[in-house]
Amino acid sequence: MDKESFKFLKDLVESVSPSGYEEEAAILWKDYVSRFTEKVRVDIHGNVIASVGGGGPKVMLCGHIDEIGYMVKYIDDNGYLYFSSIGGIDTALLGGRKVIIKTSKGRVIGVIGKKAIHLQTKEEASKSLKTSDFWIDIGAKDKKQAQEMVKIGDVAVPYVQLSELHNNLISSKSLDDKTGAFVSAEALKRLSKEKLPAEVFSVATVQEEIGLRGARTSAFGISPEIGIAIDVTFATDHPGGEKKRVGDIALGKGPVLAKGPNINPKVFSLLQNAAEAKRIPYQIEAISSATGTDANVIQLTKSGVAAALISIPCRYMHTPAEVVSTEDMDNAVALIAEFVSSLREGQNFIPF
Repeated sequence: MDKESFKFLKDLVESVSPSGYEEEAAILWKDYVSRFTEKVRVDIHGNVIASVGGGGPKVMLCGHIDEIGYMVKYIDDNGYLYFSSIGGIDTALLGGRKVIIKTSKGRVIGVIGKKAIHLQTKEEASKSLKTSDFWIDIGAKDKKQAQEMVKIGDVAVPYVQLSELHNNLISSKSLDDKTGAFVSAEALKRLSKEKLPAEVFSVATVQEEIGLRGARTSAFGISPEIGIAIDVTFATDHPGGEKKRVGDIALGKGPVLAKGPNINPKVFSLLQNAAEAKRIPYQIEAISSATGTDANVIQLTKSGVAAALISIPCRYMHTPAEVVSTEDMDNAVALIAEFVSSLREGQNFIPF
């Protein structure tokens, strides 16, 4: 991954963009893709849609740009903020976490507080905590001062910077799924330099974490023949990884091709052939139901779309310290470019 691409990835994951409030990340993504295509627009839902090429089948690539987070619900008399979750939050990881609150006046830093372990009764220490058991401390002296800084409905995310680990691994918040948004942008950049047999739409989709909403509306507007969601999937190469339940999936061994009823078998075969033709490492994940990703709603758009799912293996999903391999992302970009180049006019994706 070159320096320019890595900086884009770093800026993207460090931006504040919980579901429904994606504009900070979306503007970054829009500015980046505008460097290599003039065909960029934002739809009524906030999805950013960029395209290259023309003629041939329409191919939609998408990665969701929203992340899990928190929303301020109540401010008490002492200036502490109480909040609800946006998306699937693991409450076991909340206490002591620094957060960035996005307000109309700029960012406010806070800390998620809870009762200290020393002061908890045995019963309190053993129970599962709810989000209502936590609060955000912004250092306000009272409710009035807190209200001058933060309003009801303001949103927050963990305060985390991207860190580089060994062996091309990185750690950050929101790698689910800004890795997918990154791959979709990088694939479009690569394809913009080629004569294409298809029209390729790359979409930074919104509100995936609360119901796959952005992919539903953007796919309806584009009406593609082929739709490829790019997301993360559970890596099982760590202690407690459930290989019997999920499969044998490891970081650094290539992007993961989903196989199952949510996936068009002809598109799956073309992706597999493209990987083997260029010796791009890949892994296969068997998913025997709907995938729970943007591929699910893309497949069901209008009279149906030939859908596929390419995933980046991810450790510690939905935590502030997700871990992925940049090598897997680079290989996903190469795979998508080779797949698109292999398409032909009038290709039939009816399964049999």
